[in-house]
Amino acid sequence: MRLRGVPGPALVLALLCALATAINPAFLSPRNLTDLMLAAAPTLIAACGLMLVVASGEIDISIGSLLGLCAAVAGTLSSPDRLGLPPSLAVAATLALGLGVGLLNGVLVSLVRVPSIIVTLGMLSVLKGANELLMGGKWITRLPDGLRAWGTGSVLGVPVPIAACAAVVALTWLLANRTAWGRRVFAVGSNADSARLAGIPVGRTKLAAFGLAGLLVALATLVSVPRLSLVDSGVGVGFELLVVTCVVVGGVSIRGGTGTILGVVLGVLLLSSVRTVLIFLQLGESSLYWERAIQGALILAAVMGDAAGRRREARA
Repeated sequence: MRLRGVPGPALVLALLCALATAINPAFLSPRNLTDLMLAAAPTLIAACGLMLVVASGEIDISIGSLLGLCAAVAGTLSSPDRLGLPPSLAVAATLALGLGVGLLNGVLVSLVRVPSIIVTLGMLSVLKGANELLMGGKWITRLPDGLRAWGTGSVLGVPVPIAACAAVVALTWLLANRTAWGRRVFAVGSNADSARLAGIPVGRTKLAAFGLAGLLVALATLVSVPRLSLVDSGVGVGFELLVVTCVVVGGVSIRGGTGTILGVVLGVLLLSSVRTVLIFLQLGESSLYWERAIQGALILAAVMGDAAGRRREARA
């Protein structure tokens, strides 16, 4: 998705910002931009982890259900209406759950050699069922202040979700560009057989990518769900499609081997801006259907653009 060397997502993002500003000049106000970043932060945190999974040549479509289960676990453990345990314990358990599910996915993919689409599709159903059992058909209310601070607090005047997102983006960039493991991820995604012949531990590389992705989904849960005073059964629905769309539209090849954190950031901002523009257009309930249609169109355009680029490279 490029036009005369300009990344496609950046160009479309600029056009969307111009359209939104024309509709409502308040779009570029500091308050609205802060709200935009707060809404985009959980998606970007999860997208950083998924980028590494996709760059390694795999996929994870269970992240939406994992986010829902993490929210249910955090709420069940900390809410005084449920177990009422210390928020710090709920946070630790949530992060451990995300890491554990990610590692389990990685083990099934890298060691048992089950295709990742099958593993994560099955995990999606398992996590959704566990979530329903834990929720018991009831919302979890009265989240304690110690947990809500993850979504509503600030660090040196910067909202915690934005600060956490910036830290994750920086660390992901360092991992992908300045470490041997990051180079291995892209080498494995480009050609796993060649990487294996070169002495790269393909299985362990993919295992670590899945584990990190699960951990970041748990972190995304902690900075998003506590912003509300309750947890409902719809948390995480459609989240996997949004994150996958952001990653692919951001230039990460669905076949693995290529991608940048800057592209993922642009992809997330683009999809977040689409939602804001639809709200400004006052489309009512139909804005949700338009958003899903646009997500589908963008991911198809990105995949077709990637395929066309690979054909050009093959001919060259």
